[in-house]
Amino acid sequence: MSVLLIGRWDAETLEIEESHTVGDGDQEAIDALLSERSGSWWACEYLVDRHSDAVQRAHEELACGQHLVDEAEGFEPAP
Repeated sequence: MSVLLIGRWDAETLEIEESHTVGDGDQEAIDALLSERSGSWWACEYLVDRHSDAVQRAHEELACGQHLVDEAEGFEPAP
């Protein structure tokens, strides 16, 4: 299983708004979760089992020193 994070960039802050468990590489499930959205959404699938692990990786790999806010579950990534 994987964790799909969905959110938006607001200036220099990555805001995680949703988290979903999907099968590894299940593009149909990912497309279905994103199909209703319009505008500039960000989404990334992480091959991890827990939401907190996905948020930590997003913080390390994408936010790169910028601010990340987990609105989905309130996880605070380690610096």
